[in-house]
Amino acid sequence: MIDIRCETLPDYTVIAEVNTLAFGQENEAKLVEEIRCSDRYIPELSLVAEVENVIVGHILFSYIDLVGEEKLQVIGLAPLAIHPQFQRQGIGSKLVQAGLEIADTKKEAVVIVLGHPHFYNRFGFQASINYEITSPFPVPEDVFMVKALQSYEKKYTGKVVYPTAFEGV
Repeated sequence: MIDIRCETLPDYTVIAEVNTLAFGQENEAKLVEEIRCSDRYIPELSLVAEVENVIVGHILFSYIDLVGEEKLQVIGLAPLAIHPQFQRQGIGSKLVQAGLEIADTKKEAVVIVLGHPHFYNRFGFQASINYEITSPFPVPEDVFMVKALQSYEKKYTGKVVYPTAFEGV
């Protein structure tokens, strides 16, 4: 049984540990901390997955900018971390799905992710180029993806600009 809920202050240490173990480095844990201390943090979109009351996964959706004809605030999905002992059990999928549902309920328009297409395509993510959204990084087109939510409008085009917190990742 997997329970998904919003993170709470007492969870911070375990979330940092899960991110460090999942990625084999502290960069993502530091990213989460920096975003929490910024105006980009969305408390209801920092979710944990628990198995028998133990946190085994974490996902963070936060605000990033989309700069085109106008500067628009959109959602970036990063990081998604699952404790190595609990990977490939559907926990990451449950976290992504829960976060997308919350973002949609909050009337957010777009979620952007840099990740594996075979994983994210199942949630409706498509290459960002299909939406005239460009990556700030030199990456293959298929790994920089967009999920349009119900509030999506054609004005959401341009280049993604990540906050400085992402520079260490």
